[in-house]
Amino acid sequence: MSSQNDNPASQSADDASFEEYRQDLDAVERKIAGEIDPGARAMVVAVAVLVLVGTLALPHAGAANGWDVLAFNADAESERIALFSRLFVWFVVIFGIGFSMLALVTRRWALAWVALAGSAVASALGMMAVWSRQTIPAGFHVAGPSIGLIVGWFTVVFLTFHWLKVVWARSTLQLAAEEERRVAAAEAEKNQEWNVG
Repeated sequence: MSSQNDNPASQSADDASFEEYRQDLDAVERKIAGEIDPGARAMVVAVAVLVLVGTLALPHAGAANGWDVLAFNADAESERIALFSRLFVWFVVIFGIGFSMLALVTRRWALAWVALAGSAVASALGMMAVWSRQTIPAGFHVAGPSIGLIVGWFTVVFLTFHWLKVVWARSTLQLAAEEERRVAAAEAEKNQEWNVG
Protein backbone atom coordinates (compact mmCIF):
# COMPACT_ATOMS: atom_id res chain seq x y z
CA MET A 1 0.00 0.00 0.00
CA SER A 2 1.47 3.37 -0.93
CA SER A 3 1.95 6.09 1.63
CA GLN A 4 0.38 9.51 1.42
CA ASN A 5 3.79 11.05 0.57
CA ASP A 6 3.72 9.29 -2.84
CA ASN A 7 0.56 11.13 -3.83
CA PRO A 8 2.14 14.62 -4.25
CA ALA A 9 4.95 13.10 -6.33
CA SER A 10 2.51 11.39 -8.67
CA GLN A 11 0.44 14.57 -8.87
CA SER A 12 3.52 16.60 -9.87
CA ALA A 13 4.35 13.94 -12.48
CA ASP A 14 0.79 14.24 -13.80
CA ASP A 15 1.14 18.04 -13.86
CA ALA A 16 4.41 17.74 -15.80
CA SER A 17 2.78 15.30 -18.20
CA PHE A 18 -0.16 17.63 -18.70
CA GLU A 19 2.21 20.58 -19.22
CA GLU A 20 3.98 18.65 -22.00
CA TYR A 21 0.60 17.79 -23.52
CA ARG A 22 -0.46 21.45 -23.35
CA GLN A 23 2.79 22.58 -24.99
CA ASP A 24 2.25 20.06 -27.78
CA LEU A 25 -1.29 21.36 -28.26
CA ASP A 26 -0.02 24.96 -28.34
CA ALA A 27 2.57 24.05 -30.97
CA VAL A 28 -0.04 22.32 -33.13
CA GLU A 29 -2.44 25.24 -32.76
CA ARG A 30 0.25 27.76 -33.74
CA LYS A 31 1.08 25.65 -36.78
CA ILE A 32 -2.57 25.43 -37.80
CA ALA A 33 -3.09 29.14 -37.16
CA GLY A 34 -0.23 30.08 -39.46
CA GLU A 35 -1.00 27.79 -42.39
CA ILE A 36 -3.71 27.31 -44.98
CA ASP A 37 -4.76 24.18 -46.79
CA PRO A 38 -6.48 25.26 -50.01
CA GLY A 39 -6.93 21.67 -51.16
CA ALA A 40 -8.42 21.50 -54.67
CA ARG A 41 -8.79 25.29 -54.68
CA ALA A 42 -5.02 25.54 -55.03
CA MET A 43 -5.33 24.36 -58.64
CA VAL A 44 -8.20 26.78 -59.30
CA VAL A 45 -6.22 29.70 -57.86
CA ALA A 46 -3.11 28.70 -59.84
CA VAL A 47 -5.11 28.61 -63.09
CA ALA A 48 -6.65 32.02 -62.27
CA VAL A 49 -3.16 33.42 -61.70
CA LEU A 50 -2.03 32.05 -65.08
CA VAL A 51 -5.05 33.65 -66.73
CA LEU A 52 -4.13 36.98 -65.07
CA VAL A 53 -0.60 36.69 -66.45
CA GLY A 54 -2.10 36.01 -69.88
CA THR A 55 -4.37 39.05 -69.71
CA LEU A 56 -1.31 41.26 -69.40
CA ALA A 57 -0.36 40.28 -72.97
CA LEU A 58 -3.86 41.02 -74.29
CA PRO A 59 -4.97 44.53 -75.28
CA HIS A 60 -6.49 46.56 -72.46
CA ALA A 61 -7.44 49.58 -74.55
CA GLY A 62 -6.70 49.95 -78.24
CA ALA A 63 -3.04 49.18 -78.93
CA ALA A 64 -2.04 49.23 -75.25
CA ASN A 65 -1.75 45.80 -73.65
CA GLY A 66 -1.34 45.11 -69.92
CA TRP A 67 2.44 45.36 -70.03
CA ASP A 68 2.16 48.75 -71.76
CA VAL A 69 -0.23 49.95 -69.07
CA LEU A 70 2.10 48.64 -66.35
CA ALA A 71 5.12 50.48 -67.81
CA PHE A 72 2.98 53.42 -68.99
CA ASN A 73 4.89 53.59 -72.26
CA ALA A 74 4.04 55.43 -75.49
CA ASP A 75 1.16 53.09 -76.42
CA ALA A 76 -0.46 53.62 -73.02
CA GLU A 77 0.01 57.38 -73.25
CA SER A 78 -1.45 57.51 -76.77
CA GLU A 79 -4.54 55.65 -75.52
CA ARG A 80 -4.82 58.06 -72.57
CA ILE A 81 -4.84 55.27 -70.01
CA ALA A 82 -6.46 56.56 -66.83
CA LEU A 83 -5.17 56.19 -63.29
CA PHE A 84 -7.75 53.50 -62.49
CA SER A 85 -6.41 51.25 -65.25
CA ARG A 86 -2.84 51.72 -64.13
CA LEU A 87 -3.71 51.03 -60.50
CA PHE A 88 -5.75 47.98 -61.53
CA VAL A 89 -2.83 46.47 -63.45
CA TRP A 90 -0.39 47.16 -60.60
CA PHE A 91 -2.75 45.55 -58.05
CA VAL A 92 -3.22 42.56 -60.36
CA VAL A 93 0.54 42.09 -60.68
CA ILE A 94 1.36 42.63 -56.99
CA PHE A 95 -1.58 40.94 -55.27
CA GLY A 96 -3.40 38.84 -57.86
CA ILE A 97 -0.21 37.29 -59.21
CA GLY A 98 2.60 37.94 -56.70
CA PHE A 99 0.98 37.40 -53.32
CA SER A 100 -1.31 34.67 -54.67
CA MET A 101 1.68 32.63 -55.82
CA LEU A 102 3.56 33.30 -52.58
CA ALA A 103 0.53 32.18 -50.55
CA LEU A 104 0.16 29.01 -52.62
CA VAL A 105 3.84 28.11 -52.39
CA THR A 106 4.38 28.92 -48.69
CA ARG A 107 0.85 28.06 -47.48
CA ARG A 108 1.05 31.01 -45.08
CA TRP A 109 -2.27 32.35 -43.82
CA ALA A 110 -1.05 35.97 -43.60
CA LEU A 111 -0.03 35.92 -47.27
CA ALA A 112 -3.44 34.50 -48.22
CA TRP A 113 -5.09 37.38 -46.35
CA VAL A 114 -2.92 39.91 -48.19
CA ALA A 115 -3.75 38.25 -51.52
CA LEU A 116 -7.45 38.36 -50.62
CA ALA A 117 -7.40 42.02 -49.58
CA GLY A 118 -5.35 43.13 -52.58
CA SER A 119 -7.51 41.14 -54.99
CA ALA A 120 -10.65 42.68 -53.49
CA VAL A 121 -9.25 46.18 -54.03
CA ALA A 122 -8.18 45.17 -57.55
CA SER A 123 -11.76 44.04 -58.24
CA ALA A 124 -13.07 47.51 -57.40
CA LEU A 125 -10.28 49.16 -59.39
CA GLY A 126 -11.09 46.92 -62.36
CA MET A 127 -14.69 48.04 -62.31
CA MET A 128 -13.55 51.67 -62.23
CA ALA A 129 -11.04 51.01 -65.03
CA VAL A 130 -13.74 49.55 -67.29
CA TRP A 131 -16.09 52.39 -66.40
CA SER A 132 -13.43 55.03 -67.13
CA ARG A 133 -12.86 53.52 -70.61
CA GLN A 134 -16.60 53.58 -71.30
CA THR A 135 -17.10 57.21 -70.30
CA ILE A 136 -14.49 58.92 -72.48
CA PRO A 137 -15.37 62.54 -73.38
CA ALA A 138 -16.49 63.13 -76.96
CA GLY A 139 -13.37 65.09 -77.95
CA PHE A 140 -10.99 62.18 -77.35
CA HIS A 141 -10.51 59.56 -80.05
CA VAL A 142 -9.33 56.57 -78.01
CA ALA A 143 -10.53 52.99 -77.70
CA GLY A 144 -12.87 51.63 -75.09
CA PRO A 145 -12.12 48.66 -72.84
CA SER A 146 -10.61 45.70 -74.65
CA ILE A 147 -10.61 41.98 -73.96
CA GLY A 148 -7.54 41.99 -71.68
CA LEU A 149 -9.06 44.50 -69.27
CA ILE A 150 -12.44 42.78 -69.15
CA VAL A 151 -11.08 39.24 -68.77
CA GLY A 152 -8.57 40.49 -66.17
CA TRP A 153 -11.33 42.14 -64.17
CA PHE A 154 -13.55 39.03 -64.17
CA THR A 155 -10.58 36.84 -63.29
CA VAL A 156 -9.54 38.96 -60.32
CA VAL A 157 -13.15 38.92 -59.02
CA PHE A 158 -13.10 35.12 -59.40
CA LEU A 159 -9.73 34.96 -57.60
CA THR A 160 -11.04 37.14 -54.75
CA PHE A 161 -13.95 34.76 -54.24
CA HIS A 162 -11.66 31.73 -54.05
CA TRP A 163 -9.20 33.40 -51.66
CA LEU A 164 -12.15 34.29 -49.45
CA LYS A 165 -13.21 30.64 -49.35
CA VAL A 166 -9.64 29.52 -48.53
CA VAL A 167 -9.22 32.07 -45.73
CA TRP A 168 -12.68 31.32 -44.31
CA ALA A 169 -12.02 27.57 -44.24
CA ARG A 170 -8.76 28.19 -42.40
CA SER A 171 -10.56 30.26 -39.79
CA THR A 172 -13.02 27.41 -39.21
CA LEU A 173 -10.11 24.99 -38.77
CA GLN A 174 -8.50 27.27 -36.22
CA LEU A 175 -11.77 27.53 -34.27
CA ALA A 176 -11.96 23.73 -34.16
CA ALA A 177 -8.39 23.56 -32.81
CA GLU A 178 -9.21 26.15 -30.14
CA GLU A 179 -12.31 24.18 -29.14
CA GLU A 180 -10.19 21.02 -28.80
CA ARG A 181 -7.80 22.92 -26.59
CA ARG A 182 -10.64 24.18 -24.36
CA VAL A 183 -12.02 20.66 -24.02
CA ALA A 184 -8.58 19.31 -23.10
CA ALA A 185 -8.06 22.08 -20.54
CA ALA A 186 -11.48 21.44 -18.99
CA GLU A 187 -10.75 17.71 -18.86
CA ALA A 188 -7.39 18.33 -17.19
CA GLU A 189 -9.02 20.64 -14.66
CA LYS A 190 -11.64 18.01 -13.94
CA ASN A 191 -8.91 15.38 -13.43
CA GLN A 192 -7.08 17.71 -11.06
CA GLU A 193 -10.23 18.11 -8.95
CA TRP A 194 -10.57 14.32 -8.72
CA ASN A 195 -6.88 13.95 -7.74
CA VAL A 196 -7.14 16.56 -4.99
CA GLY A 197 -10.24 14.94 -3.46
